[in-house]
Amino acid sequence: MMSNFFESFFKLKEKGTNLKTEFVAGLTTFAAMSYVLVVNPGILSAGGMPIEGLITVTALAACLGTLLMALMTNYPIAMAPGMGLNAFFAFTICLTREIPWDAALGIVFWNGILFLMLSLSGVRTKIAEAIPAALKIGVQCGIGLFIAFIGLKNAGIVVANPATFVTIGDLSEPAALLALIGILLTIVLVIKKVTGAILISVLVLTLIGAFIPVGDGYLTQHTDSFIGMPEGISTTFMAMDIMYPIEHLAETWDLIFALLFVNMFDTIGTLIGVSRRANLLDKEGKLPKLGKAMNADAAASVIGAAIGTSPVTSYVESAAGVSAGGRTGLTSMVVALCFLLALFFTPLMKVIPLMATTPALIMVGILMMDSFRQLDFDDITALATASIALLAMPLTFSISEGIALGFITYVGIMLGTGRYKQVTVITYVMAAVFVLRYLLDLK
Repeated sequence: MMSNFFESFFKLKEKGTNLKTEFVAGLTTFAAMSYVLVVNPGILSAGGMPIEGLITVTALAACLGTLLMALMTNYPIAMAPGMGLNAFFAFTICLTREIPWDAALGIVFWNGILFLMLSLSGVRTKIAEAIPAALKIGVQCGIGLFIAFIGLKNAGIVVANPATFVTIGDLSEPAALLALIGILLTIVLVIKKVTGAILISVLVLTLIGAFIPVGDGYLTQHTDSFIGMPEGISTTFMAMDIMYPIEHLAETWDLIFALLFVNMFDTIGTLIGVSRRANLLDKEGKLPKLGKAMNADAAASVIGAAIGTSPVTSYVESAAGVSAGGRTGLTSMVVALCFLLALFFTPLMKVIPLMATTPALIMVGILMMDSFRQLDFDDITALATASIALLAMPLTFSISEGIALGFITYVGIMLGTGRYKQVTVITYVMAAVFVLRYLLDLK
């Protein structure tokens, strides 16, 4: 009876799959992206959010977002708080701009609302086509470098220096040394295409850390139980200050735009990339339900802000499940269920040390750098635009500054070389607005 329901609802035979294949594919996707349950709370808490309940928030956001994608599109694509977007939330909005975390959630809320409006109106497509390809590549790669830099910083591999700004840390320290081993382990496992490579590395480092004494304790805190009830989310649930972005629009407009920009292109890139592997594209190479998928993505960000996390987006790790045969939303339903069940292992996730998440951040950063090979290295305009955007993000510790400098660089070069007619109106407007922001110091 139940199998018939799944068959009719998800059209399994039509998509060339079955219950067993979809179940295995869902487990594979979850294993590949489950590291977010450990990494996301660590990043958000670094921005000032109370750590209590953030594992629950992350799991619920991933579960609800993935369910939306499954029910609205029937695609085998999972969702969770985005890597890069959470770093932007914590390190740029909360720490660099010194905006309270509840107000930052308000920014995430309006980002989701605008994203949803653009998706429903169709303006999203026009904006996506108007932005230079080189800038899109530079932003994605820059976020990758930024995430990797945060990982190195968290493990003490890279530290502050008054003369050179940053320098190598003390690699004889247990945390730094173990993180380096973990980075190599993760890369090797990924190369060998081991399912859940990142999660395996995190767990291995956590286990080793339990035997390394540090001060009065151990690198990994000891616990009496690995299983327990999920933590409550009363601290963050509906805590977002949705009026702050409106009342401080001069201070927050660029942050909202940066989130919108990154979320939009990250989502489109992931959806098209994963869908191509799953043979979901039509004869023209387009995704039939792209609009619905974008709506699900936007709605998930609004829900995420309401329960207390950074923007929720589609995960490229969904490709792991697709490679295992996943072709329908049933794969996503299995992923959503896994995130709920993972909540009962909260005690285990809470003892994972910060250094154990470094390999995850480094690997995600490396994978995000993959798009740099799509750049035309013979085109100096494209190379300069992408390079300045990607360098600015880790060096200024801000994704929004990288986006701003990328826009300004591209338009400046096009004007200077007499190719001003090739620049879209949207690109001109954004570059002009960013120039004014710097001149008027609107940040």
